[in-house]
Amino acid sequence: MKGKKLTIRYNCDTKKIFLTLSLLPSLDKRRHLSISLLLTLTLHSLNSPVSELAPMASSSSPFSTRTTTAFSNLSPSTRSRDLRSRSTGSSSFFFLRKIGGYRGAYRPLSVRNVASDRELKDPISEDGLSSTRSSSVHDSSTIASSIKYHAEFTPSFSPEHFELPKAYYATAESVRDALIINWNATYDYFEKVNVKQAYYLSMEFLQGRALLNAIGNLELTGQYAEALKQLGHNLENVATQEPDAALGNGGLGRLASCFLDSLATLNYPAWGYGLRYKYGLFKQNITKDGQEEVAESWLEMGNPWEIVRNDVSYPIKFYGKVVLGSDGKKHWIGGENIKAVAYDVPIPGYKTKTTINLRLWSTKVPSEDFDLAAFNAGQHTKASEDQLNAEKICYILYPGDESLEGKILRLKQQYTLCSASLQDILARFEKRAGSSVNWEDFPSKVAVQMNDTHPTLCIPELIRILIDVKGLSWTEAWNITQRTVAYTNHTVLPEALEKWSLDIMQKLLPRHVEIIEMIDEELIDKIVSEHGTADLVLLENKLKEMRILDNVDLPASVASLFIKPKKESHVKSEQKLVESIETTGVAVEEKVDSGEAESGEVESGKVESGEVESGEVESGEVETEEVEPEEAELQEEEDSESEDTTFPNSDPKLPKVVRMANLCVVGGHAVNGVAEIHSEIVKEEVFNSFYKLWPHKFQNKTNGVTPRRWIRFCNPDLSNIITKWIGSEDWVLNTERLAELKKYADNEDLHLEWRTAKKNNKLKVVSLIKEKTGYIVSPDVMFDVQVKRIHEYKRQLLNILGIVYRYKKMKEMSAEERIASYVPRVCIFGGKAFATYVQAKRIVKFITDVGATINHDPDIGDLLKVVFIPDYNVSVAEVLIPGSELSQHISTAGMEASGTSNMKFVMNGCVLIGTLDGANVEIRQEVGEDNFFLFGARAHEIAGLRKERAAGEFVPDPRFEEVKKFVRSGVFGTYNYDELMGSLEGNEGFGRADYFLVGKDFPSYLECQEKVDEAYRDQKRWTKMSILNTAGSYKFSSDRTIHEYAKDIWNIEPALLP
Repeated sequence: MKGKKLTIRYNCDTKKIFLTLSLLPSLDKRRHLSISLLLTLTLHSLNSPVSELAPMASSSSPFSTRTTTAFSNLSPSTRSRDLRSRSTGSSSFFFLRKIGGYRGAYRPLSVRNVASDRELKDPISEDGLSSTRSSSVHDSSTIASSIKYHAEFTPSFSPEHFELPKAYYATAESVRDALIINWNATYDYFEKVNVKQAYYLSMEFLQGRALLNAIGNLELTGQYAEALKQLGHNLENVATQEPDAALGNGGLGRLASCFLDSLATLNYPAWGYGLRYKYGLFKQNITKDGQEEVAESWLEMGNPWEIVRNDVSYPIKFYGKVVLGSDGKKHWIGGENIKAVAYDVPIPGYKTKTTINLRLWSTKVPSEDFDLAAFNAGQHTKASEDQLNAEKICYILYPGDESLEGKILRLKQQYTLCSASLQDILARFEKRAGSSVNWEDFPSKVAVQMNDTHPTLCIPELIRILIDVKGLSWTEAWNITQRTVAYTNHTVLPEALEKWSLDIMQKLLPRHVEIIEMIDEELIDKIVSEHGTADLVLLENKLKEMRILDNVDLPASVASLFIKPKKESHVKSEQKLVESIETTGVAVEEKVDSGEAESGEVESGKVESGEVESGEVESGEVETEEVEPEEAELQEEEDSESEDTTFPNSDPKLPKVVRMANLCVVGGHAVNGVAEIHSEIVKEEVFNSFYKLWPHKFQNKTNGVTPRRWIRFCNPDLSNIITKWIGSEDWVLNTERLAELKKYADNEDLHLEWRTAKKNNKLKVVSLIKEKTGYIVSPDVMFDVQVKRIHEYKRQLLNILGIVYRYKKMKEMSAEERIASYVPRVCIFGGKAFATYVQAKRIVKFITDVGATINHDPDIGDLLKVVFIPDYNVSVAEVLIPGSELSQHISTAGMEASGTSNMKFVMNGCVLIGTLDGANVEIRQEVGEDNFFLFGARAHEIAGLRKERAAGEFVPDPRFEEVKKFVRSGVFGTYNYDELMGSLEGNEGFGRADYFLVGKDFPSYLECQEKVDEAYRDQKRWTKMSILNTAGSYKFSSDRTIHEYAKDIWNIEPALLP
């Protein structure tokens, strides 16, 4: 059609379309057929939401948007759209919308091909948008035609066969076409009403597979299943061809993805921003040596869900220098320049037209940066060096940072996410504002949420752009930033509260360091103003604790507050030396008495134990040799200038660092924890001084999970039971209705259906275990599961030591005694240990060794199995969680911020064993104390228990000593576990002294597991507990969490499409 004009006349009375076109001899048969069919089209009704053309040929899609043909002469309310927002080739498909509300017999239309008319745009209709569904478009035959079209015309595979991989990609392209219609309509509407929008920045988005979730949200699961059946395939088999998107690792990324689902479902205007990691974190293989990491391959065959926006890219700068220009502004010049390019992924809501966006950034440099001369000279590596440096930023999630290069790469990642996202957000704000941009309005139109400390550089970057690019003053930019940005804290672990080397940041981001220094000075002034100078010890403590820059000298104006003037001048060198020593001794005594010196150690500028060795003073060493008169006078002059100071200068032996969490608290208007107990710890311990300074900033937002993916779609058997007994499927959107199950908790009919559903799900787990590990397990035993990131505080070590103790006791019994004493179990582990986390990898090795021994012990049989499922991800979880009966959430109390897997297990009727940590506290409250197996020390006891251990007062339980000895006996192979067991021993030292209190909680854990066995033997009791767990899970929907963020932090309202 390129270059040709097609005239269409539409008769409103007869509801017919007439077309006039010139002969097109170049048309092939398929396109000729398409036009012939179009000429015979009759629109039967103007009352249908959408009137669209039937498939032009068996291979065309009724909602394909590879290249749609737009009707350019219609008014804005009736024009068809370039839904794809890009052109990728010719298509034989014509997309026609309802034409209504016009009088007169005929209306001429002009049709032009979008491939040659890219400037064509299509605003939404006057009533907001056109409807996106009609029964003719979404019946199974039409969907089958759409799939066939994509198999032929958007091919990623050879044309000869239509096998599973090809079927998946064609199906995904077909679904995406449907999403794009809603996607574009959503953002056209948001643009039209110019609502305030939330932007969620996260280094991780653990999406999982998209196909089943998308067609489920579109309510097309049945139609797609039937369509694929017509084409000779099964929907579930096709869905398994999709690789999990390798954009995250654990709860942080999964939470972000749940939030996007809820934002879309609840019709909130929002976007997600992240990075497009080519190789993910890593794919985990389990070998005889333990965990092995290999690169993820999720993008090797392309990603049908993403759309590259080559026209949306932003410059990113590193290194260089800051100069003051003739215009009086700071200019960041020189350095390394790259480009961030946008890749968009549609996120559909459930039973709504709203489809929001996840924008991922990929990095590159322009082609002209490729050094062709060097390449032709044989210097191939040098020729592509710039391209490699740019691309590797988005290679790996959390690259190893033990090396300097690794640290720089991580910082580059974080800055790329922040800078590209903010440039995009500001561009959208300016576009919506038109010619009258008022930057004071920015916080009333934009809310930026930082998911943990990784996006902290949003704060100085937003200030930089507002000052250096937009010309605002410091006061204006600082005020706007604080009103725009908010911070979610996800951890109390010191190593996770990021601290970046000031030297590295100074080299990589020199302008941002200047801005951070200014923010630090603002904070210092606030601290001094708040606490005054009467109590300098208190002021010193507050400055040390709260400053953004750690181990960095104070500004001179503040440092002068801590200078103590000399009472006498020193004329003679001998007098000077003596009096200097005496003065130093007094100063040190005061500090030791005031409790400032810990453990007898004094920081730089203090003297150890308050004693001054002969010939040493605070400012350095002074020898007692004779001093010449001229030297004495010079020394006296210097001494008169250097007054005594009670505040130490920076220690050159320690690194200067930027405390990112402190910057988040200072630079944002809200700080939230993610569970009630965690938020209290944040206020009372982690950021206590900030809380006292700005109590209004601190909030709790208990995490949640989406009930669509985590029960409705992954557990259809249980979902159908819930719907039957509640009497409506409304619970998927209003989870409060799950509480209605409580009144049926003793109903025997429900019990029978509940157990049947659980058994069916367990059979799926049996198949999964065989596929992933080769082990064959019985579906008639308890499925006991702990799946999460491998970390010492999550205490997989406590779990496996409990299993080892169980195994040892079994081996000491006769066969009859074993059966009488123990409930049969399959103990299932899953999770990744970071590649550089040696102790976590030892734990993985230990679990697999224990499993290899127990699983091949004929004396034990099905009484006990231990399975480690490799490469745990969302898709594995979607099978494993519905089939689980006991789930372990056993972290050291006070160390887990919230957890979200505990919520998924509870929602699916799994009973928990755990400590009072994170969201466990609230889960136990909701499901009932009798339906949660509780053990272990409480959070407020932990500090005292560690002090007790350090004092050598801890007495380990004999059973704990017994199990360690058994491990060291070599029963689980030749691997030396002294390092692992040694971490549980001793009273002090790095990697020693059982910091995570495994030994302390071990006896309580064993006793609690005995109660689990007792409850499981009574299946009526266990089933009731399972039902009550699902009934009590209603609070833990991410819908509830998002409503709270929207109301209390972002101040946004739903924007429901008409």
